[in-house]
Amino acid sequence: MSEETQQPTQEPAATPPDRRQALKREILEFAKMIACFLVLFFVVRTCVVEAYTVQGDSMQPTLNSRERILVFKLSQRLSQFRLFGWLDPIEPGDVVVFDSGGQESKRYVKRVIAEGPKKRYSTVDAAAADGEPVSGESVPVRITEGVVYVNNARVEGVDNAASPLEADESLPEIRLAPGEMFVLGDNRAVSKDSRAFGAVDEGRLVGRAGLRFWPLTKFGLVR
Repeated sequence: MSEETQQPTQEPAATPPDRRQALKREILEFAKMIACFLVLFFVVRTCVVEAYTVQGDSMQPTLNSRERILVFKLSQRLSQFRLFGWLDPIEPGDVVVFDSGGQESKRYVKRVIAEGPKKRYSTVDAAAADGEPVSGESVPVRITEGVVYVNNARVEGVDNAASPLEADESLPEIRLAPGEMFVLGDNRAVSKDSRAFGAVDEGRLVGRAGLRFWPLTKFGLVR
């Protein structure tokens, strides 16, 4: 009695054109993945958080030169839209990073000492319809004999100065409009701040310095 055996069938080997098509698909998928990663990185860096390297000694002892911090942007970005106008991302005492403005291409890191009045929006005013703040108020800030006064009250509770202002230092009163900030460096003796360039408009604000991540020995919140 004879037995019949069936040999296992084998799939034909991929032809060179098939291999090329498979390689093309793999390259295309890899390119898509890289593109998605770059878009995500750009969105996060532009709108959410950005790493920043401190340069100079104007914020000692809070921040030292070459330390690295994360600057949080999202709440500041959202607050620019009418729908999120109720957000208050920056308060006196916060450490912020902002663009220098003008022809200089640099960023400053300073502490907010005072803010202008909060923006208010009218539902009937034509300017407010375009998202412009409606407020005729302002906040007076001055320095008299080395003491900072906001609304004629001595500033307390938002200071972290390594070196106080000189006892004879004075600054004529300036008035902060809505969306403006008065900033000082913690190391007052060497800091270039609102004493030199005046109020900072929130349009130049990059974000709030929230976390120091380098050096690791000083990892923690920026206060």
